[in-house]
Amino acid sequence: MPIYFNLSSHQLPLKLASIGNRWDQEPISRPKGYPLYHWLQTEKGKGQIIVNGKAVELGEGEGILLAPFIPHSYCRTGKQWITAFVTFSGTLEPEIQKITGKSPVILSNAQTGQKLGRWIEKIIAEYENQQLDAMRLSVGCYEFLMQLAENQSYHVPSDSLYRQYVEPIIREIETNFDQELTVGSLAVSVYVTPQYLSRLFQRFVGCSVYTYLTNYRIKRARELLVSHPECDVQQIAVKVGYHDVSHFIAVFKKMTGYTPLNFRKLF
Repeated sequence: MPIYFNLSSHQLPLKLASIGNRWDQEPISRPKGYPLYHWLQTEKGKGQIIVNGKAVELGEGEGILLAPFIPHSYCRTGKQWITAFVTFSGTLEPEIQKITGKSPVILSNAQTGQKLGRWIEKIIAEYENQQLDAMRLSVGCYEFLMQLAENQSYHVPSDSLYRQYVEPIIREIETNFDQELTVGSLAVSVYVTPQYLSRLFQRFVGCSVYTYLTNYRIKRARELLVSHPECDVQQIAVKVGYHDVSHFIAVFKKMTGYTPLNFRKLF
């Protein structure tokens, strides 16, 4: 049952405050939450986590990311519950909410969880063999969080209005975010007014159509800035649907607190 703390003493954008796996999980109760972003994942067996009074089952491979100070408790629900976990710190730790889209709780399915579990095993092995590279670990932490933000498990509403109007627009945005999309053109595609479509988005998604489109574009821009260092900012802007680079930079800074270049330098 390995567990390690403060894997790097460097002042880095993101680092691991703790990491562990193959942990025979005991019951935990935190009425005031945990002070850091905390990932908990089932390796074997099954457990239950209660977040703000709502029970969530975590089967094998499934996991949950909790923002700081979210009240929760958890315990096993069968004969065995073996878990892996990581907690995040670093100079960018207060900005993690922007990486994760400000979600206080993110659930991950088993497919994504298996990838993250392999990453945890790899980091522990490198640390034990004194082969851990601090800068590469910081980038890995960012990629870990981005995978969660990208592949989190949503409970899709079954309402017919959602299926008829909201779901097709989400699919269109996430497929063609690099194209010239407007709220008006999206509304026309499902034969409703922009005002009505935005009301439906607010009801089912919690934000306007424009906000959803902007959030998705900036999320993809963050990914491209890190994964495609050969592309300049203007190229990144075009790839996510902004043909005015000044407007892209202004929106990016408003959403993340950093210019695209400064964000890239962090990683």
